[in-house]
Amino acid sequence: MALDLPSWELDGRHWPNRSCSSFVEHAGFRWHLQRAGAGPVVLLIHGTGASTHSFSALLPLLAARHTVIAPDLPGHAFTRSPPGFVPNLSGMASALAQLLQHLGLRPQRVVGHSAGAAIGAQLCLTEQLRPTLLFALNGAFFPFRGLPGLVFPQVARWLGRAEAPALVLSARAKDPANVRRVIESTGSFLSDEGLGLYQRLAARPGHLAAVLGMLAVWDLAPLVRSLPTLSTPLHLLVGARDRAVPPSQADDLRRLIPTATITTIDAGHLMHEEQPEVVAKIIEAAEART
Repeated sequence: MALDLPSWELDGRHWPNRSCSSFVEHAGFRWHLQRAGAGPVVLLIHGTGASTHSFSALLPLLAARHTVIAPDLPGHAFTRSPPGFVPNLSGMASALAQLLQHLGLRPQRVVGHSAGAAIGAQLCLTEQLRPTLLFALNGAFFPFRGLPGLVFPQVARWLGRAEAPALVLSARAKDPANVRRVIESTGSFLSDEGLGLYQRLAARPGHLAAVLGMLAVWDLAPLVRSLPTLSTPLHLLVGARDRAVPPSQADDLRRLIPTATITTIDAGHLMHEEQPEVVAKIIEAAEART
């Protein structure tokens, strides 16, 4: 049974920054991406379960001085993946690298949120991209620890093989209160409009099936082992109220990469949606020091 996917004609009718959107077909993918501005190229990589909408306020701020490119990750929102695509860390990174090569773009800055930061680091470590700066917004670089680390991957693999969980979760997402609870459990508080965008995606079981499929094959252990060799300057932006990625993980990461910088702001996991102006200023200040 084909699961209902987000529709650009319906769900995307009033999508944030819609005028910046385009669709690109390459290597079996049908990418939805947004592009704006002129200047040094900045790549924005959203986190698991999100889309370009996550950068709706940050994108125009950065576009004032940069060429900003923000794609939906494979299987997320309006991007379609080819049959057989494996959405693990290396698969996601390679797919993005091929897209950028096809577009003729060489990002000088990479900004990744949560799992998107891990993808950004993978791109740098494998030298598929060679940016001068890597920004991690509440970067999710470490596997779950303790009992959750043993149990959650097994559950995710089970969920990723079945359609029923996506159908159940999408049905629950039709109640705005459920979506609000999930978002606020990360320590972030969004406007009704922001919550509505997440609800629109989560109500489509095809989107959720892709998210569960990604989680089912997500393995960060090899990345962690490679992080000490990361040569790209890393800037960690940490939300003091983040309840999805513990802020203490930034200190753990700096023990692996002593040159990494840490900037803490008063925000939850979705810091770039809560305080886009603050995030943009931090990025611009780091650029000025480069």
